[in-house]
Amino acid sequence: MVEVEPQKNQLVCLGLNYRTTPVEVRERVAFPESKAPEAVQQVRALPGFEESVVLSTCNRVEIYATHTHPDPQTAKDALVNYIIQHFHLAPEQAEALVTYDLHAGEAARHLFRVVSGLDSMVLGETEIFGQVKAAYQVALAAGTTSRTLNKLFQQAFSVGKKVRNETTIQRGSTSVGSVAVDLAEKVHDLKECRVMLIGAGEMSRTCAQSLLSRGAKSIIVSNRSHDRAVELAAEMGGTAMKFDEWEAAMHEVDVIISSTSAPHFVIKPEQIQHVMKKRRWEPLLIIDIAVPRDVDPAVNETEGVYLYDIDALQAIADSGRKEREKQLYACEQIIESQLSKYGFVG
Repeated sequence: MVEVEPQKNQLVCLGLNYRTTPVEVRERVAFPESKAPEAVQQVRALPGFEESVVLSTCNRVEIYATHTHPDPQTAKDALVNYIIQHFHLAPEQAEALVTYDLHAGEAARHLFRVVSGLDSMVLGETEIFGQVKAAYQVALAAGTTSRTLNKLFQQAFSVGKKVRNETTIQRGSTSVGSVAVDLAEKVHDLKECRVMLIGAGEMSRTCAQSLLSRGAKSIIVSNRSHDRAVELAAEMGGTAMKFDEWEAAMHEVDVIISSTSAPHFVIKPEQIQHVMKKRRWEPLLIIDIAVPRDVDPAVNETEGVYLYDIDALQAIADSGRKEREKQLYACEQIIESQLSKYGFVG
């Protein structure tokens, strides 16, 4: 009797990001933080799949998995179908879903680049390292990682640290939050500027730190969990406001930066119409860095309102890339040497 050798686990990364997919599509397939443990279990439960990690940020949704399918196309199709069914995408939405699929060494190279901030909208972005680490921790706690993904992600974190320590790729405005503040600074003198942050997560924290370092006159923080708003406001010498009170104070600020995890719009045209009347149509800058978006795009049609979403920030981010691009070669060399060291082949 001939023994059949078990199929070796294959590594795959299926994803979509700010380059492939506009925000109005990305927000439809973003995994809420609270649903991440359930998502990794669902992916691992797909036929032929062994391990899974799900990464969902404002700029990307990526599934890293191992499988035993002989044909990589079968694995890709299973993951695409999972996304379509999980998010109940209509046929035309499914048709518009543009994804990339990477296998073996290419998937490893991609993760190393992501963790190092080389695949981000803001080249050298710093937040992504923590976001990948958090996604991995969720999968680890859910028991959906084993030998292959544990090894891969631990090595990715080592590579990310090496890139950060041995190059200057992460100097300057290297976060979506700091680019949002760059935009605010182009429009207003921050020393005379009143800013409201809606949401008190890591993105809002980055914005608040950047605002503080540039001398913003006053910062108001509002969040569904009032304790978190109080905590962030105390750190920044700002003011905390209950979530059901911020609308009444909107007419007093010059800039609103919104970054909540709400699954629906929290700022709507009728609210802004009312606010602008109270402001006597004095210009208001609204920066929406949430995915799904916090601000109804129709808000931008209101006289005196200037709305920028996460994709609109890309042009501003691009203007700051040139100096950091000089470091790209050094970063890529580190990644290639580490891929070779860890035995990954493309």
